[in-house]
Amino acid sequence: MKKLFCAAALLGLSAAASAQTVNVICSVQAEWCNVISTVYARTTGVRINMALKGSGEALAQLIAEKDNPKTDVWFGGTGDPHLQAAEQGLTLEYKSPTLAQLHPWAQQQAKQSGYKTVGIYSGPLGFGYNPELLAKKKLPVPKTWADLLKPEYKGDIQVANPASSGTAYTMIATLVQLMGEDKAFDYLKALHKNVGQYTRSGTGPIKAVARGETAISISFVHDGPGEKMQGFPVETITPSDGTGAEIGSMSIIKGARNLDAAKKFYEWALTPAAQELGAANKQFQLPSNAGAKLDPRIPDFKKIKFIDYDYAKYGASAERRRLIARWEKDVNSLPR
Repeated sequence: MKKLFCAAALLGLSAAASAQTVNVICSVQAEWCNVISTVYARTTGVRINMALKGSGEALAQLIAEKDNPKTDVWFGGTGDPHLQAAEQGLTLEYKSPTLAQLHPWAQQQAKQSGYKTVGIYSGPLGFGYNPELLAKKKLPVPKTWADLLKPEYKGDIQVANPASSGTAYTMIATLVQLMGEDKAFDYLKALHKNVGQYTRSGTGPIKAVARGETAISISFVHDGPGEKMQGFPVETITPSDGTGAEIGSMSIIKGARNLDAAKKFYEWALTPAAQELGAANKQFQLPSNAGAKLDPRIPDFKKIKFIDYDYAKYGASAERRRLIARWEKDVNSLPR
């Protein structure tokens, strides 16, 4: 009888675990999202309802669902939309006990948001290039922002559209901080003449470079090694005159229906083991947990010249809207 009772109790616990779910919007690459879902369910017994959305789409969904949230956690994607979600009261203040284990830039992201988001990875902005295509066209490798304005690159550069891409917005914010706003927009107007296509997604340009559809991209350089591992001819470089970086973030949604499950997932996602899943799935951002083992293909931040990027200012909704509107009016409206 006692054995039967114990078996029934265990079955009850098992059923309770499997009945638990957490609803996650995932804004990193699909392979990484899928592995997170599988590993988390296998190790905790908690099922993830995973929706894959870019960071701009994710923010739009959270705004639309504000009065009746259907999401518990938002994982990944550039930090600016996470800061905007925090500013608009869409995310929950939560000060993780794991914060002390994270790199200073991740802790700073949390502090700036009033602990409504946290940095989970970082990646530098730079250039992707196809060495075979450059050699064929007898073009040099670009090494500075100014290099991209050379007339010989006309039509051979791709970058995403900042209205839909966090990568491209990071580019605008980086250039404004590097050059001053008016000079940055003069630069973007000149760059426009050399851009063959503005893609919808931030990863589109480097994929086009890898496949020989364009010679150069403005991209997060951690997106290069994964393409190279698939056998494509692609290399990356960061501009020697300075660049910015994204801080990919994670937030718990205010009004989350599964709050306890959301906090448990959030804590798991900050562990070294969880963060090492990125590189295991060909995603080579720098993890925020200082204890995570680093794949050699992750960019060496010590060798990159970074600007002092003001995440609070350029992550604000009004500033983002203003700069994108100026880009649409002053740059995107021009003929090429």
